[in-house]
Amino acid sequence: MTRVLMFPGQGSQFVGMGRELFARFPELEQEADDVLGYSVRELCLTDPEGRLGRTEYTQPAVYTVNALGHRAALAEHGLPDVAIGHSLGEYNALEAAGVFGFGDGLRLVAARARAMARVADGGMAAVVGLGDAVLRLVLRREGFADVAAANFNTWDQTVIAGPVADLDRAAPVLLAAGARTVRRLDVSGPFHTRHMAPAVAEFAPVLRAVALGAPRFPVISNRHARPYPDAGIDGVLLEQIDHPVLWRQTVEGLLGEGAAFREAGDSTVLTRMLRATRRELAAA
Repeated sequence: MTRVLMFPGQGSQFVGMGRELFARFPELEQEADDVLGYSVRELCLTDPEGRLGRTEYTQPAVYTVNALGHRAALAEHGLPDVAIGHSLGEYNALEAAGVFGFGDGLRLVAARARAMARVADGGMAAVVGLGDAVLRLVLRREGFADVAAANFNTWDQTVIAGPVADLDRAAPVLLAAGARTVRRLDVSGPFHTRHMAPAVAEFAPVLRAVALGAPRFPVISNRHARPYPDAGIDGVLLEQIDHPVLWRQTVEGLLGEGAAFREAGDSTVLTRMLRATRRELAAA
């Protein structure tokens, strides 16, 4: 059976995450502090300045806790056969596969987070109860050209992104079309849509300055729901920023092969999505 390691992304953060992990890996914690210029332990455990929910702090914090969780589980589980990560979590999957080291990965994540945080005119919303094909049809039919599907999480949940005013206007339209809920997410921008093109342009030279190795085991990309190639990883990571996350498609492909999944870090977000996808497939 294929052993799949999942890494969560932005949205999985909470004050207190990593509480049992930091003391076990002081050298990694120190490396993170040196890269970031602040105490990542303080940010994660107490967040005294209320920064954990801000993209430029959230992403480095989640990346660090994911990496600590992976190292804590290595002795028991060893390396996986396949790794996957939701958006930001894909950087942890690539780090686990040896594409770059922890410090280089954290530098990339911090730069990516700063670039994404600067695209602030927009937001995201989780739509539950509409299949993605119907959702996209409704958005197109009702003239919401600037709102797009950003995360295909499960058959029952798709995240949309776009200008805040358009998201607010789209919510009652989607509810009238059959959605059970439309819930705004606590993020600062329209991630994984064409609106993030400025972030891609800003991040590109930083990413291309880092040497990327070939993965030592397959990492499935958010962009295509296929394994990363040995070369061209930087191009896929750049496209990931302004294209949707094909999470459901990734998970379904692995379920079809027969797989045992485990989630790294202190989150159960992806485990809950996995359960939902299993239920949806069983009911189909």
